[in-house]
Amino acid sequence: MTLQTAVITGGGSGVGRATALLLANHRFRVFVAGRTESKLIETRELLESDHDRITPFACDISDQIQVNALVEYVISRSGRIDALINSAGTNVPERSLSKISIEDYRKTLETNLTGAFLCARDFLPLMRKQGYGTIVNINSDAGKSANAKAGAAYVASKFALAGLTQSINAEERRHGIRACSIFPGDINTPLLDKRSRPPSDEQRARMLQPEDVAECVRLAITLPQNAVVEELLIRPL
Repeated sequence: MTLQTAVITGGGSGVGRATALLLANHRFRVFVAGRTESKLIETRELLESDHDRITPFACDISDQIQVNALVEYVISRSGRIDALINSAGTNVPERSLSKISIEDYRKTLETNLTGAFLCARDFLPLMRKQGYGTIVNINSDAGKSANAKAGAAYVASKFALAGLTQSINAEERRHGIRACSIFPGDINTPLLDKRSRPPSDEQRARMLQPEDVAECVRLAITLPQNAVVEELLIRPL
């Protein structure tokens, strides 16, 4: 059985972790990247069997040198990449225009936008050489319509991430490469703890769960190669 290769950023929690587990159980070899190696190892250990299908790689995706190292590692271990899922994301507690600091603004954009850009740019040469590949960017419904709850920096990063996805499709479809933006509503992930007033357990239960978004990722990357879901908006009932 030939395993496809997926690289997932933010693989230590939330949507990244759920996607890694789902794909590893569906004929994918998965490389999970994130800043905290122990969380990546936890993701691998949550796999019920075939733990070697998930490979952790500690990496700060906002750092060009570390992203280069990630790409080289994947190429050395697999020699191919079928899907890149940019799931890493962050926000800050003090996120309103009246309170956010320049440092927090830059931190938010570096993770949510620059990290996705660096990973996409550095994996694209391999995808071009192959003549195929799918890039999925985990966006937010805040990337469709601004809201005060998300904060200006987060909203700006997600609108820009949508533009990056469109640019990949515009420039790379001639190479057989496709890109998808997934725009979820509120998801029950650890990112909610960074809100100034985190939601209650009851509120979290009514939200999307990471596994819901992971299924959207699987749809985007397993469609026939001549089809692309360019945007997918998903909200809880």
